Amino acid sequence: MFENNSDGRGTAVHPVANNRALGIDTTGETSPRLDEKAVLAAYSRWAPIYDWVFGRVFEAGRRAAVEVINRGSGRLLEVGVGTGLTLPRYGSHLKVTGIDLSPDMLAVARKRVEDEKLETVEALHEMDATRLEFADASFDTVAVMYTITVVPHPDAVMAEVERVTKPGGEAIFVSHFASDSGWRRAIEDVLTPFTKKLGWRPDFPISRILGRPGFETVEIRRLGLFGIFTVARLRRRAD
Repeated sequence: MFENNSDGRGTAVHPVANNRALGIDTTGETSPRLDEKAVLAAYSRWAPIYDWVFGRVFEAGRRAAVEVINRGSGRLLEVGVGTGLTLPRYGSHLKVTGIDLSPDMLAVARKRVEDEKLETVEALHEMDATRLEFADASFDTVAVMYTITVVPHPDAVMAEVERVTKPGGEAIFVSHFASDSGWRRAIEDVLTPFTKKLGWRPDFPISRILGRPGFETVEIRRLGLFGIFTVARLRRRAD
């Protein structure tokens, strides 16, 4: 489905009109459900060192997502804002709201906003992504970076992301998604039983985010060494 570029890093771009054009199965496979308490405990442990440990690892995906987001305008919601690593990178023309379930992560994000005087950030809320406290069609763009594969109830999160995205607006997802086969899939199968403590599931299929009736797929791009991360752009259909 993806074509590797000449440098062997597995970068590919597929601008398409709809999910069917991608040849993607949207029947909704399932993967093991994470425990919410385990996820919160994991992020409580990671909060003080998250930027140092994961900042570089996830940099390619964040950079690609921010580049797309900054071409847009209006209100932006970042679901799973974490420590706020991306907040200083958003254009001054955007109005940014961030939500996260982890109070420890949000404490770091709020300090970042204060220290760097980030006037683009309107609010940071402790909030469950399965029950977003926003009206329908509230945001022009919704960013979900390295979050959909770690939440306990991803299908409920997808429904909420769809609900709060304006018709014609975009939802931008960045994560590692399960490989169909090959050596990457073999490694994912070995890792899956051990990743619960990290609040992460490497066996999460991309089809789970591409099957929502209110979205059409605009672009899928693999990033980084061996194409380990993926950026997916979804556009909200008109009602």
